[in-house]
Amino acid sequence: MWEDLLTNRVLFVTFLGWITAQGIKIIRGIVTEKRFNFYWLLRTGGMPSAHSAAVAGLSYAVGRESGFQSPLFGLSCVFALITMFDAQTWRRSIGVQAKILNGMMEDIYEKRKVGEDRLRELVGHTPVEVLVGALLGVCMAWAVYLY
Repeated sequence: MWEDLLTNRVLFVTFLGWITAQGIKIIRGIVTEKRFNFYWLLRTGGMPSAHSAAVAGLSYAVGRESGFQSPLFGLSCVFALITMFDAQTWRRSIGVQAKILNGMMEDIYEKRKVGEDRLRELVGHTPVEVLVGALLGVCMAWAVYLY
């Protein structure tokens, strides 16, 4: 069983896309902030979308393994589209709401001396971040299947 999991190219490609996208974000953070922050390993949002990289790579790998005409490939594409849509719409709107609530908390804090807890403002992705993440995932999968 473990050998099957360790040699599963579909899982490998999926995790490779996610790790690569997160790695790019970490490298960008180190370059711009000149320090490492452990939180960057778990953070959501930002360029490129790790969710999109993972599910796009997953779909490409499923297509290579099962055939691009297979129902399994169709299912993985629908799953990828829903995931990417969610990343750029619902999660993004949650970030906008967090920004508004943080502004309200600042007003309350300044006027009434009430303590504040900041909400995470960047939880979703822009369409460009999703597109770049998806392209990254497909490129990682393509590279794996090239060899």
